[in-house]
Amino acid sequence: MYKPGKEKATRIEFRSPDPACNPYLAFSVMLAAGLKGIEKGYPLPDPIEEDLYHFSPEKRKEMNIHELPGNLYESILEVEKSELVREALGDHIFYKFIENKKIEWDRYRTHVSQYELDTYLPKL
Repeated sequence: MYKPGKEKATRIEFRSPDPACNPYLAFSVMLAAGLKGIEKGYPLPDPIEEDLYHFSPEKRKEMNIHELPGNLYESILEVEKSELVREALGDHIFYKFIENKKIEWDRYRTHVSQYELDTYLPKL
């Protein structure tokens, strides 16, 4: 929280994206999100000093804490709904990004892993 006269004590928390991401796309969207929050005056939630991982589902709901998508496909569905991401990347890159991520998800979900071979093949 910013306090007049204590500018040097002001801090923000920044969580870096996955190092395998495209940094140009990721930082473009993060900057767009931050700027939109400033322009629209989005309220900042109060900080939570407790460990969220120990919260019950009821407490998370009570505190208005939402879970992130659990896999790539759920993430794609969320990004597809985002006007902010589309505006930040532009239509061409946005739709190509979604298309490429769907291809990636399809390749992942149809891959037969060594675990599946070891576990299920002997049973056939």
